[in-house]
Formats: sequence, structure tokens, C-alpha cells
Amino acid sequence: MTSTFPDISISTDRLVLRPFDEADIPALAEMMTDEMVTAWTALPHPYTTAHARAWATGKAAAVRTEGRGIALAVTEFLTQRLVGTLHLDHTDWRIRSTEVGYVTAPWARGEGYASESVLAVAQWLFRDQHFERIELRTAADNTASQQVAQKIGCISEGVLRNAWIARSRTEDGGWTDIRTDLIVWSLLPEDLEGVPGRLADANGFSYPEWN
Repeated sequence: MTSTFPDISISTDRLVLRPFDEADIPALAEMMTDEMVTAWTALPHPYTTAHARAWATGKAAAVRTEGRGIALAVTEFLTQRLVGTLHLDHTDWRIRSTEVGYVTAPWARGEGYASESVLAVAQWLFRDQHFERIELRTAADNTASQQVAQKIGCISEGVLRNAWIARSRTEDGGWTDIRTDLIVWSLLPEDLEGVPGRLADANGFSYPEWN
């Protein structure tokens, strides 16, 4: 029998992380066409409304039901506006380990939303799901993603050389694939000691509630 995460929503002072629904399609399509998302992810390019619809109405839910992880829409608590996505994947149920990835909408960057959402999910994983390890992998030149990892207390474990294909703009305005290294980060339950308080002092939010 395949293990699965529960169908869950997680709330912080500023955010609600919940399953995707059809209403997310326009904002998701717009978010995923951003140049930073194109550069650092393996998402289809161009990313179309059809891609967003397939994800929001089926593929995101399948991540959970197939036991691979869970995919959540990250929304502002007050406005309900989609500010990003967070997904757990490559989950190993025997060793209680999973890999986290995240995307933040261009207009929402610089607000600490990525670190807030990842930390809320980490607390839920460690306290409620009894997980023992979360892994992040960031491209060597993706400094914004690396800052998220550092901010929530992740430990850099090493480099996977030449392990990722990113995209770079060409002179004619197109895109070309480029090989790059991946930095591997990990987060264990003991790494969270003191982190929520430091982030709350800096950003004015607290963690979390789930149902």
C-alpha cells in the first residue's frame, strides 16, 4: 500500500498553503512565464494556460495520491492572491525524507514568502508527520533560492557537479540550455531550533496552523 500525505491546508499569519483549484489557473500561468522561473526550473517553455490547467486540475493532486509528495498553492491570507507554489517530491517513506521546491511570483518576491512557506511545511513534516530530513537542491547561480535555504537554517552538504540544466537568454532573445552544478542542502528537526523566532522578529509573522 502506498503511503500518502493527508489532504491538508497550512496557515501562517500571512499565508495559506492549500491544494490547487481551478481558480488558480490564470495566476499560475502568469507566474510560470516569468524569466526567473524559466531560467531555473525544468517547467515547459513557453508555459501556457493549458499547462496551468493540467497542473491545477489534476497533476498537482496526483503528486499526493501517488505517494510522491504534496503540491500546494501558496496564497496571501488577506487577499487570497496566489503568491507562489510549494511542492514536496521524491519522498522516501522508509527513511522519512523528502525534497522541497518552491516558486514565488515576481510581484511577491522580497517579502519572505518562500522562507515562510517552506518553514511552515518543515514544521508540519517534523512535528506531525515525523519526518527526519528535508532536502533542497539549488542551482549554483540561483542566489535567491540559496538565500531561502540559508534563512530557514538549512545546512549545505556539498555540490553535485554538472547535475542540472538551466536556461540562459541568447542575444536574439531566445533561450538556450546551460549545464550547471547543484548545491545540496538539508534540514533536520534539530536545525529548526530558534529559526521561527528569528524569522518572526524580522518579518512579523508566526507559524503555523494546519487542518
